[in-house]
Amino acid sequence: MRPGYNTNGFAHHRLEDALAILGELGYRSVALTLDHHALCPFSPDVWAQAERVRALLDRHRMGCVVETGARFLLDPRRKHQPTLLDTGAEARRHRLDFLLRAIEIAERLRADAVSFWSGAAPAGEKEERLFPRLLDACRELCDHADRRGVRLAFEPEPGMLIDTMPRFAELHRHIGHPRFGLTLDIGHLYCLQEDPVTPHLRQWREWLWNVHVEDMRRGTHDHLMFGEGEVDFREVFAGLRQVGYRGPVHVELSRHSHDAVETARRSLAFLREHGAE
Repeated sequence: MRPGYNTNGFAHHRLEDALAILGELGYRSVALTLDHHALCPFSPDVWAQAERVRALLDRHRMGCVVETGARFLLDPRRKHQPTLLDTGAEARRHRLDFLLRAIEIAERLRADAVSFWSGAAPAGEKEERLFPRLLDACRELCDHADRRGVRLAFEPEPGMLIDTMPRFAELHRHIGHPRFGLTLDIGHLYCLQEDPVTPHLRQWREWLWNVHVEDMRRGTHDHLMFGEGEVDFREVFAGLRQVGYRGPVHVELSRHSHDAVETARRSLAFLREHGAE
């Protein structure tokens, strides 16, 4: 397991400074959330930025996963909008084009994967219309990822169309593509009361390409510092070792950006205490 940290927890830092700090602390991976100030896909010099970021990652011997969950990157007024499920075709295309560009950035960064989610169901829309939309989008993304040699790691997310592990299993079965795997957020399993974690790790060991970790309480989607929630981390890390997981374990504490450096320092000590190195 490689200890990692999500750059959404350094929201008030320049990306270059955040990467340098994480590298100096000893992290071995970064979950790089594309955003206005962090490798924005719509910047005219995005490819030059990507080359500089890749050089920084190499200098600090860190891998990365490209994350696509920025809150207001696509719409300054609506959080996480538009989505792949949007009622408007043009809006759906905006999200899809963003994800296609994220795949191209991931190729430049030699990233482990691109992580993404479905989005929430629009009000009044029936699931029989939404699921086919998501399938069509995921298949286009898989084709593009295949051409670019990039893996996709889909994240089930509380409050979204694909929220639980059974829902992810249904989606994975319909997609059936070797580039389509899983981002597993440990806290989400507790939030949705899908713990213990180890059975999910066993079931998805061949498709598990990205892990998010934070503390959380059952029934509440609130990312907490380690020790403030109900997650049984001994079971979690024992399960990861049991299935032979060697990929990144990324701390996701976006609401702790006001104390980013100290939070990252404490988080790394916690990960190392549980065997990530």
